[in-house]
Amino acid sequence: MDFKDQRTRLIQNLRSREKEISNRVLDAMEQVPRHLFIPEKERKNAYADHPLSIGSGQTISAPHMVAIMCSLLDLRPGQKVLEVGCGMGYHAAVMAQLIRPGGHVYAVERIEVLGKSAKKNLLESGIEDVTVVIEDGSQGLPRQAPFDRISVACTAPEIPDILIEQLTSGGKMVIPVGQYMQELYLVTRSNGIIKEKKGGVIFVPLIGKYGFS
Repeated sequence: MDFKDQRTRLIQNLRSREKEISNRVLDAMEQVPRHLFIPEKERKNAYADHPLSIGSGQTISAPHMVAIMCSLLDLRPGQKVLEVGCGMGYHAAVMAQLIRPGGHVYAVERIEVLGKSAKKNLLESGIEDVTVVIEDGSQGLPRQAPFDRISVACTAPEIPDILIEQLTSGGKMVIPVGQYMQELYLVTRSNGIIKEKKGGVIFVPLIGKYGFS
């Protein structure tokens, strides 16, 4: 199966129809082999633009959603990024491309089998600027804070204050909020906290101390 051609077609399609996605993000996505971050049984669908099951009741987001979230964050070289809900590592790999040189992604995953898969996938893909941590991501990662950017790939009952507190001044976070009706928010910490709605989404729930029980 020619995954490279499939990836090229996906990126070309996203460039033509998604105005809210930056070309810089799509250039980064074109460098990341998404099929290496997906279970073997789903690999044939790696470049279809919809979510896929990765096991343990979790999903990998559709490529267009990864692209939208990365574009909203305005990721830049040298930034320190927290990802909550690492899954098998794909989103972290894309963000790593965008913050080079000098940046680093701390990717938190609560499900051990997925966290271990993410570590393996990133290693085999030659990506060294991502650290995968297996613990409750709803609490962020205080020992590595503050972060320039935070990306949350699971929906929360509300925006956790503990995550906002881990942003630098001027820092940004994207996070879906809600249970049945979910909204993607862009949160900016700058002279107060600015919360902007960016559209309806569907994500698996954030589980943990500051998520859904």
